[in-house]
Amino acid sequence: MDKLITYVGLDVHKDTIAIALAESGKRGEVREYGKIANTSAAVKAVAIKLARDGSELRFCYEAGPCGYGIQRQLAASKHACVVVAPSLIPRRPGDRIKTDRRDAINLAKLHRAGELTAVWVPDQAHEAIRDLVRARLAAVRTLRQTRQQLSSFLLRHGHHYRRPAWTQMHRRWLAGLRFEQPVHHIVLEDCIAAVEAATARRDRLEAHIEAALPDWSLAPVVRALQALRGMAQVVAATLIAELGDITRFANPRQLMSYLGLVPSEHSSGGTRRRGGITKAGNSAARRMLIEAAWSYRFPARISREMLLRQEGLPKAIRDTAWKAQERLCRRYRRLAQAGKLPTVVTAAIAPNCRASSGQLPNWYIGRTADPLTKTATGRTATALTHPKLGKAGGTVTGQENPRIHYQPDLIRCWPLDRGSSATHPVRR
Repeated sequence: MDKLITYVGLDVHKDTIAIALAESGKRGEVREYGKIANTSAAVKAVAIKLARDGSELRFCYEAGPCGYGIQRQLAASKHACVVVAPSLIPRRPGDRIKTDRRDAINLAKLHRAGELTAVWVPDQAHEAIRDLVRARLAAVRTLRQTRQQLSSFLLRHGHHYRRPAWTQMHRRWLAGLRFEQPVHHIVLEDCIAAVEAATARRDRLEAHIEAALPDWSLAPVVRALQALRGMAQVVAATLIAELGDITRFANPRQLMSYLGLVPSEHSSGGTRRRGGITKAGNSAARRMLIEAAWSYRFPARISREMLLRQEGLPKAIRDTAWKAQERLCRRYRRLAQAGKLPTVVTAAIAPNCRASSGQLPNWYIGRTADPLTKTATGRTATALTHPKLGKAGGTVTGQENPRIHYQPDLIRCWPLDRGSSATHPVRR
């Protein structure tokens, strides 16, 4: 006899949780259970009470500001629980009434019908890294806003710096400004202090990201991504923290759709209209890819900073990164020569940049010979065969990376100028 299944819809709020139940089967009963407090003790008591009749419980609730605490608690109690993407929940166009009770009932019914789309739930360590990189993104936004406020204030009073701004010379120029009203000097100093505080916050968070990476299970993936052009440490860490387990995407099209880098379309009958990219999905990861894609407008080359980033990486990864750089730079020039706008060309390069980088992390984790290197699931990596590179140590077709003959030990011996950018964190 099949085991009874009860689908439980949770409409989660800050203080309360509305609960609805749907019995298995097309004509199974759907009813409201009630409301409980949003506490771990209340959730535990409800799960124990609903499981008394021996039925299997399958919970679901929408992703929101309350996080993944309920999902982790129920999963620890051996109950199935999925966190649902709110934007992908089917809704009837004519439905004009929305209440907590109706939302919970709708979730239970749709969960029973299999119409809900679950989101990927990170573990606590991954979520901590993601919160850290998002804090850095918030600091970057704050810095941009404070700089804009200062520039706008100066422009209103007829002061415009006609050289590259936010340098030491620019700071000295700000110190030499004079205003007719003494109050304006107070405003100027306050804006300068806000910019300096935002800059210090950004630099502090970047240092924390660098310190936290060695203990992260996906640190080898971040390390491998840095072989690509435009993928410095902060960009690679942000991209992996936002994407998480990329193996959950069946093909590159799903990944591009998740990033919002696919063209929009409005077609009907024989008419087909395609527009700009959808910009749906994860905006932080999409922004990182767009920023990385801008670096391919220059000719293909391996700079000193990139050479240092590639130090210690396997030869096959460096060769793949070089072939990807050649291909993307060539594609950028071809699209630019066709008369496309730079923004359009960059948006077209970004998906190819992600497709190239998508081969490196999995290959790096699966092929590493270091037994201490673990995958995100904690298992020791094993040797696999890459579909394009062949077995480990095999030959690679195409043009070779022009600097692979330099050994890591020789690279470490190169003297670096203290004023060189190679001694400072690379942001791109």
